[in-house]
Amino acid sequence: MTGYFGSYVVVAVLLGVGVAIFAGGLLANRLLRPDRPTAEKLTTYECGVDPVGEGWAQSQIRYYVFTYLYVVFAVDAVFLFPWATVFADPGFGLTTLVEMFVFLAFIALGILYAWRKRVLTWT
Repeated sequence: MTGYFGSYVVVAVLLGVGVAIFAGGLLANRLLRPDRPTAEKLTTYECGVDPVGEGWAQSQIRYYVFTYLYVVFAVDAVFLFPWATVFADPGFGLTTLVEMFVFLAFIALGILYAWRKRVLTWT
């Protein structure tokens, strides 16, 4: 397995082994589990509350907008904390500071856009 395609063969074999292990686990689960469905087991269960009605409910779009804003802030935090730990190391001076300000400018631009569109108001 030397040459150009040798590394690809190793990756393909490892991928095949991973898929086989995953499929084997699912197959073993299917073969070994008890299967006794009843009407009570097949009903929808949500937080201990019995289902009432059809089960179809529409959510307001503002909840999705708040979810997207949360994701933006979570990504911001995930990027900021490792940057803050590396910033003091030698060799990570002005370049990383400029990169961080560019990143924060994009985040601020998104927040400004959301504020201008009145997305951040609850009413």
